[in-house]
Amino acid sequence: MLHLYDNLDSGNGYKIRLLLAHLGLPYAWSDLDIFHGASRTPEFLAKNPNGRIPTLELEDGTFLAESNAILWYLAEGTPFLPDGRLGRAQALQWMFFEQYSHEPYVATSRFILRHLPANSPRRAELPDRQERGLQAIAVMEKHLAWRPYFVGERLSVADLALYAYTHVADQAGLDLTPFPAVRGWMTRVASQPGHVPITAVPGG
Repeated sequence: MLHLYDNLDSGNGYKIRLLLAHLGLPYAWSDLDIFHGASRTPEFLAKNPNGRIPTLELEDGTFLAESNAILWYLAEGTPFLPDGRLGRAQALQWMFFEQYSHEPYVATSRFILRHLPANSPRRAELPDRQERGLQAIAVMEKHLAWRPYFVGERLSVADLALYAYTHVADQAGLDLTPFPAVRGWMTRVASQPGHVPITAVPGG
């Protein structure tokens, strides 16, 4: 059986939980207290030397890290990978965008606001990170203005990758009111059969 090492509050982990729910795949789940070093123990570092979640243990005992790589692995052979060479490259394009232009600003702002004290020096990062997060969401808004999903006409790994932190952007101090196309897209993603919220405990 698959085994996901994760943290319930993690948007990167949520991507994997969401796809697993859509696919109806059973899996074991470990909720690691990453805020108190649970991903930095020798035991966990033997699974993922980078000391990060999510990490997925495959049926043969292989460990796979990096959320979007895990998404791609699980989606292989399913409708969640777009058809054709161009469609698959476009899905990767948006998954790279998520990791380089979106997650460092939206997810990090959320982390600072949710998990660091009000007097943390990292609060000084928020104005710049929030501004760049809104810039990323503006790029998404333009793309979604005349498309239902990021690639093609159906939900794909590109949508799941971007949905994870976009739908909790308010927790990053970002107002999505000016982005109607993004808000409509989030509604479509959340209305799909098999959808689970970020707060849903696997097996709970």
